[in-house]
Amino acid sequence: MKNSKKSLLTATLLSTAAILAQDAASKPQSLPSPVRYEDFGAKGDGKTDDHKAIIAAHDYANVHHLPVKADDNAVYYIGDTDASAIVKTNVDFGKAKFIIDDSKVSADRRNKAVFQVLPEKEKYEIDLKGPIKTGQKNIGKTFPGKTMIILINDKAKHFIRYGANQNKGDKATDCFLVDEKGNVDPTTPIVWDFENITTATAYPLDDKPITLQGGHFTTIANQAPSKYTYYSRGIQVFRPNTIIRNVTHLVTGEGDHGAPYRGFYRVNDCANVVIQDCIVTGHRTYRTIGSAGRPVSMGTYDLSANRSINVAFINLKQSNSIMDSRCWGVLATNYCKNLLYENCTVSRFDAHCGVCNATIRNSEMGHAGINLIGFGTFLLENSKINGRFMLNLRSDYGSFWRGNFIIRNCTYVSRNPEEIFLIGGNNSGKHNFGYECKMPTNITIDGLVIDDKNINNPKYQGPCVFANFNKDFNAKYKEDFPYIRPKQVTVKNVKTTSGKPLRLANDLLFFQNTKFQTLP
Repeated sequence: MKNSKKSLLTATLLSTAAILAQDAASKPQSLPSPVRYEDFGAKGDGKTDDHKAIIAAHDYANVHHLPVKADDNAVYYIGDTDASAIVKTNVDFGKAKFIIDDSKVSADRRNKAVFQVLPEKEKYEIDLKGPIKTGQKNIGKTFPGKTMIILINDKAKHFIRYGANQNKGDKATDCFLVDEKGNVDPTTPIVWDFENITTATAYPLDDKPITLQGGHFTTIANQAPSKYTYYSRGIQVFRPNTIIRNVTHLVTGEGDHGAPYRGFYRVNDCANVVIQDCIVTGHRTYRTIGSAGRPVSMGTYDLSANRSINVAFINLKQSNSIMDSRCWGVLATNYCKNLLYENCTVSRFDAHCGVCNATIRNSEMGHAGINLIGFGTFLLENSKINGRFMLNLRSDYGSFWRGNFIIRNCTYVSRNPEEIFLIGGNNSGKHNFGYECKMPTNITIDGLVIDDKNINNPKYQGPCVFANFNKDFNAKYKEDFPYIRPKQVTVKNVKTTSGKPLRLANDLLFFQNTKFQTLP
C-alpha cells in the first residue's frame, strides 16, 4: 500500500460519513415545525419521569414524518421504564439534559433502550441453502436494492473461548452486503464456509439518512450485584444510514460494586452508521467469578457494535482519563466489517468475535490499547498507542488474523517496565477454537517511534515485534491444532528512544519460518 493512497476500507468509510453528513446538511431550510416533548406532557424539571411523553412524541413524529426537538432548557428525567422511544425521524436534542437513572431500574427492564432507532423497511427471511463458501462472489438471489445479509449456521461452532471466561462457542455467523443481483460487495467478503444455513436474513439498506444530534446525557449507575447482568439503557441503532453527533454521555454514582454495561451508544444489525463528535465515558471495572470458577474482571462499555458493517467513529473524546486503569475500555464489537476510528482519543479498541477490515487513523488509544482478532486488512496510521502491547491478538479466541497488518507513522508508549512487544498474544496449539488459527500473513511497519526510555530492566536488549506466544515451545513441541506463523515482517523507519534496534522476537525458534526484513 502506497503512502499517497488511503486504504479501500478508509476511503469507503470516510465516503459513507461524507455522504451522510452532506445529505443531512442539504435539507431544505423551510422544514416543518418539529414535534416537542412538552406537547405530550413532558415537564423537563429533572424530577418528573418524562419517558412516556418522550415515547408519545416520537410515535407521533414517526407517523407524520416530522423531526423532533428537545427544549434547550429542559432536564428530562428517565427512570424505570418498560418501553423504548422509537426513532424514525431526525432528532435535535439541542442543549437539553437527560438523566437516565439506572439505580432504580428493575432487573427485567435493564435492557430496555431509552431510544431505539429503527428502519422504515423491515428485515425478512430468504430461502438460501448451503453451501456458501468463503470468498464466494454471488449468493444466487436477487434483491430490490442494496441489502445486508446475515447468515447463521447453528450446527457449526466458532469462537470456542479459552480461559477464565471459557465457553462452548457461538453459532457460525457472518454478515455482508450484496447488490440487486446478489453480488457480494468486495469490501465485505464472506469469511466463513457455510455447509448448512439455519437462517438467512435480509436487511434493506435504502432507508433515507437520519440524524440524532446534541443532548447531554448522564447515567446514574446501577447498584446491582457484580454479576454478568448487563445493562443497556441508551441509544440503540438498528437503522442503516444513521448519524449520531454532538452527543455527550457521562456516568455518575459508581460505587464499589455494580453490574456491567453493554454500551450507551449501540449499533446492531445494520450498515452505514456514523458516530461523530461525541463524548464517551469509561465505566468502572468490577469483578466476579467467571465460567471457569475463577475471579475475572467484567467488560463494561460505552460503545458497542454487533453484526454491523461500515461503522465509523469520528472525533470521539473520552470524558475521563484514557489512562485510568480503574475503568474498562470503551468499545466492544462482534461480527463487524469495516470499522473506522478517525481522530478519536479513547481508552480502547476491541474486536471480540472477529472484525473484517479495520482502520485506526489520527487517534490515541489509552491504557487498554488495541485488542482484535479477525480478517482482511488492519491499518494503524498516524496514531499514538499506549498499552501493554501496541496490538494485542486476543488469546481467548486463538490470537488469529487471516490477512495483513499495516502500521504507518505511529508512536508507541509501552506500559510494560521490563520489555516491549509490539504484538502480543498466545496460542499453545492445544485448544480447538473452532477454526484454524493464523497470525497475520504479512506485517508492514513503515514509520514508528517506540518510547522505551522508562524500561528499568538491565538485561533489556531492545523492543520485539512479537511477544512470547507459547512459553512451552521447543524443538520437540507438538501442536494438536497448528498455529500458522507470519510469512514476512517488513520494517522501515523505526526509531527507539533507547537507540536499541527492533528485533523480531525473543523466541526465534517459534518464528523460525518468518522472514524479518529491515529496509533502509
